[in-house]
Amino acid sequence: MATADILAVVMVAAVCALLMIGYPVAFTLAGVALAFAGLGSLFGAMDLSLLGALPQRIFGVMTNEVLLAIPLFIFMGVMLERSRIAEDLLEAMGRMFGSWRGGLAISVTLVGVLLAAAKGVVGATTVTMALITLPTMLRHGYDPRLAAGTVAATATLAQIMPPATVLVLLGDQLNTAYQAAQLSQGNFAPDTVSVSDLFAGALLPALMLVGLYLLFQIGVAIVSPDACPPIPPQPDAPRGFAQAVHLAEAMAAPILLIVVVLGSILGGLATATEAAALGAFGSLLLTARKVNAARSWSAALAAGAIIAALLLRSALDPRLGRTSSGIMDHVGIALAVILIAAVAVGAVLAIDTVRRAGVLRPALLSTTQITSMIFTILIGATLFSLVFRGLHGDDMVARALADLPGGAAGAILVVMAAMFLLGFVMDAFEIIFVVVPIVAPALLKLPSVNPVWLGILMAMNLQTSYMHPPLGATLFYLRGAAPPEITTLHIYVGIIPFVLIQIAALFLLWFVPEIATWLPRVLYGG
Repeated sequence: MATADILAVVMVAAVCALLMIGYPVAFTLAGVALAFAGLGSLFGAMDLSLLGALPQRIFGVMTNEVLLAIPLFIFMGVMLERSRIAEDLLEAMGRMFGSWRGGLAISVTLVGVLLAAAKGVVGATTVTMALITLPTMLRHGYDPRLAAGTVAATATLAQIMPPATVLVLLGDQLNTAYQAAQLSQGNFAPDTVSVSDLFAGALLPALMLVGLYLLFQIGVAIVSPDACPPIPPQPDAPRGFAQAVHLAEAMAAPILLIVVVLGSILGGLATATEAAALGAFGSLLLTARKVNAARSWSAALAAGAIIAALLLRSALDPRLGRTSSGIMDHVGIALAVILIAAVAVGAVLAIDTVRRAGVLRPALLSTTQITSMIFTILIGATLFSLVFRGLHGDDMVARALADLPGGAAGAILVVMAAMFLLGFVMDAFEIIFVVVPIVAPALLKLPSVNPVWLGILMAMNLQTSYMHPPLGATLFYLRGAAPPEITTLHIYVGIIPFVLIQIAALFLLWFVPEIATWLPRVLYGG
């Protein structure tokens, strides 16, 4: 083995060792990379002039329009979390299904699906779900293991349920790797894989997981009814049609927001970044309406003006500067200006409402912290991958994967196993930034490897490692937010059936790739 190969292997091992000790990820990646760049230069295995490409790479990260969706989706999730929409949803769902055995667990799962689609961040979803649902489930006699397992498994849906931030980052990295793989094979007009492709590919696998979770909960209700008793009806609770209306009112706003965001992406009406901006703005309006009903007209004004502007745009072209235009065009342009002004007024009033309620500053602070963490890791991982390539580690990985028995299937299985094990010591973001740029180009060179299928397989694998005992990150989030009646043993035992369901779903996705590739093919062709 050449000196460069040895240094590349030792560099990866050093990063894993330091992460297990507890050093910060971003600085570990950058520090180890710089140290091994120096060693590579000392032993003549690497040219330090390669580091001159780092500023340009960082500039490319900062100007990447796709990654702009990250802070917008995070802001959307944080605003919805602080608007207390989740509490209303759980109350309405609990009243609708709570009279059934296992009905509260089903309600928690359905609410978790909506929160996962709205938040897109596992940690925030887990804490929110634990604080809201676990005390309620325990108070009504639910088995602590079933309650903890349900919350933990449902919260991890934020890893794969569009518009998950993991899918945005994975889509960006896979696109770069896919193009690099094609260029290395002599294709100088490479195809691309977009975030929209991954969103479409993840939708059916995510819904399949939800269906499997619900089937398990129904099975528990049948086999062990004492583990999930029905909730006694409240005397003052609405019933019948009034109950259905109450549920519809609670679900209308978040479902409408999710449908608008995902629908605009899947329908090709907006890019992921544009849809994220729409979602962030919509969450701001929903929060303003929620925290101050007296000023809810400001949110209604902005939302109504946006809808009217879209309808106007579908009827005529209100752009300025066109060479030919009639009287109706002038009227349309004037009306468009008025509608834009109404949107601006409504937005300013909504922002002021949220600020007065004490929600805006914490939401912005939380968004900034999470976004800064992600991009700091990304910059450290950029330096790490640059040095790894400088030591020809990417060539070594490509040779190793190509030489594995079983061809493409064997190579993918090894990578999936490695990512699963790395999930014990690294966050999903870190694995995406560090591992995917190294292994994805080599995998995508292999015959018959669909990039969307590979991306969804990776996302579901990372989701599984998030909830796997003993080191799954979701379990630690849950342990920190759970009431004292829930012990660590309850969490570990309760999550095992859901981990088995997750592994079964991975096998289904492995043997039936159309679960991930059918919808993107129908929507976008190819």
